[in-house]
Amino acid sequence: MEDLLKRINELAKKAKTTGLSEEEEQEQSRLRQEYLARFRQQFTSILDNTVIMQPDGTKTPIKRVDTPKGKLLR
Repeated sequence: MEDLLKRINELAKKAKTTGLSEEEEQEQSRLRQEYLARFRQQFTSILDNTVIMQPDGTKTPIKRVDTPKGKLLR
């Protein structure tokens, strides 16, 4: 994942200085999508293994709440 981030940052820096070719723009977009997919997968894995310790000592796993895409919970 570090190599992925390194390449994303290289392309971002180049985009700010000299600009990117069409091929590099496509690569940048693909790498960003891959990074986000990996990040979401890791984050979901962490949450799936998270429990809340109750005052009485019992452990309650966090439940997943499915929401429509783009809608935030409050």
